[in-house]
Amino acid sequence: MEYSETELTSFEPEHTQSLNITRFLESPQVIPPKRAYIAVAVLCYINLLNYMERYTVAGVLSIIQTVFALSDSTAGLLQTMFIVSLSLLAPVFGYFGDRYNRKHIIIGGLIVWFACAAGSSFVGPSHFWLLVLLRSLVGVGEASYSTLAPTIIADLFTGSKRSLIICIFYICIPVGSGLGYITGAGTAALTRDWRWALRITPILGLVGLALLVFLCPHPPREATETQGEGVGKRSSYLKDIKYILKIKSYVWSTLGVTALAFLTGALAFWMPTFLSRAHVTQGIRPPCTNEPCDPTDSLIFGVVTVATGIIGGVTGSALSRHFRDKMPNADPFICVVGMIGSVPCLFITIFVASASIPATYVFIFIGELLLSLNWAVLADMLLYVVMPTRRATAEALQIIVGHLLGDAGSPFLLGISDAIHASRPESSDWSFHSLQYSLLLLPFVGILGGVFFLFASFYVAEDRNAVQQLLTGLEIHLASSLLS
Repeated sequence: MEYSETELTSFEPEHTQSLNITRFLESPQVIPPKRAYIAVAVLCYINLLNYMERYTVAGVLSIIQTVFALSDSTAGLLQTMFIVSLSLLAPVFGYFGDRYNRKHIIIGGLIVWFACAAGSSFVGPSHFWLLVLLRSLVGVGEASYSTLAPTIIADLFTGSKRSLIICIFYICIPVGSGLGYITGAGTAALTRDWRWALRITPILGLVGLALLVFLCPHPPREATETQGEGVGKRSSYLKDIKYILKIKSYVWSTLGVTALAFLTGALAFWMPTFLSRAHVTQGIRPPCTNEPCDPTDSLIFGVVTVATGIIGGVTGSALSRHFRDKMPNADPFICVVGMIGSVPCLFITIFVASASIPATYVFIFIGELLLSLNWAVLADMLLYVVMPTRRATAEALQIIVGHLLGDAGSPFLLGISDAIHASRPESSDWSFHSLQYSLLLLPFVGILGGVFFLFASFYVAEDRNAVQQLLTGLEIHLASSLLS
């Protein structure tokens, strides 16, 4: 999309008029580099806790099912309701984040998150509804953080440096998820009480909250694009949404993110349980009937997730930086390779589990490695195809679509294994096979996600150039108006 001079000028009321001309002439300074890097370290630490919290429950899911006497579909509600809460509140935080102090909003959200997460560890076996409610409220804090933290980073750095920082930030997704399994299962095994697994993240979170309050600045929006001044006046929320939905690469990549979230959410929640049942089917260990249950599968799956997250995130970001100048649509193509490449690995994982646990872990590793290529690339792609003043809204919109249609439903939908299991309840191995058959939905979702990213590749270069042209045009127009 190309902008004429008339079109560039038409953005003046909502962007350039809000600049303080006196301070612009005085060339105000952006956040000092040292302070910016400290802020990023704190934000990455909290993001690590963010994803640890999401998957601590998955690490002790078998124990929770035993203690509360839950079916697969009912257990899936723990993750589904958490993600629904997070998704519905993301647009609210996106709206306020584009207009008010993002740091203050995040602090309030973190307090709710840690309080509810700690409270959920005290729920008794007869009050499962309360556990679901508190896990849902944890989504309040995580919605504020997931929506606003990337936009703060975007206002601290620009260009290739921002791409690198975003890569590090989003590597925390798989690494934090893996640590969630490890800390959850490990703590439950050490204390012989699954409740302590839910208390680790709130305790560590208090440290992150203190660091955020005292060490993180709140940079002006567009600080890196406007020499530190930023943009103050905002357009209406409806205009923001209309603008965002006209960005074709954003729309298609959001659909791709939805498929990715569906796939990874289901794998993350059910794979340790699937592997545990595979051990029982092979006669390697007896089924868990009393707490504590064997944590081995959660621990190994956590280690695999951490390793693939680091390797995949770094590799995806490196491929993006290497090919972006040579191939403007390289980023969505990397996502296509990651999604489509994981599909055969998923098929093999699902069917080989009943025969060989080591082979299953090999293909889990390869599949998760390919999926992990996407995270940092997707985050950077959103930032460079959306105007800075609308990034929080764009993040929020992608979160609500990706989660509500993705990993909000997938843990519960895979609970259809209950219906499959009901057809042959007398078979001791049928609980494994019923979950195995329900997992077959995931490879087809992976193919669909690859198609969505392929369509995004047709438009991403044009959309990126449009944002760069608009920012350049606004700077030139402002400079000329100041000189006249």
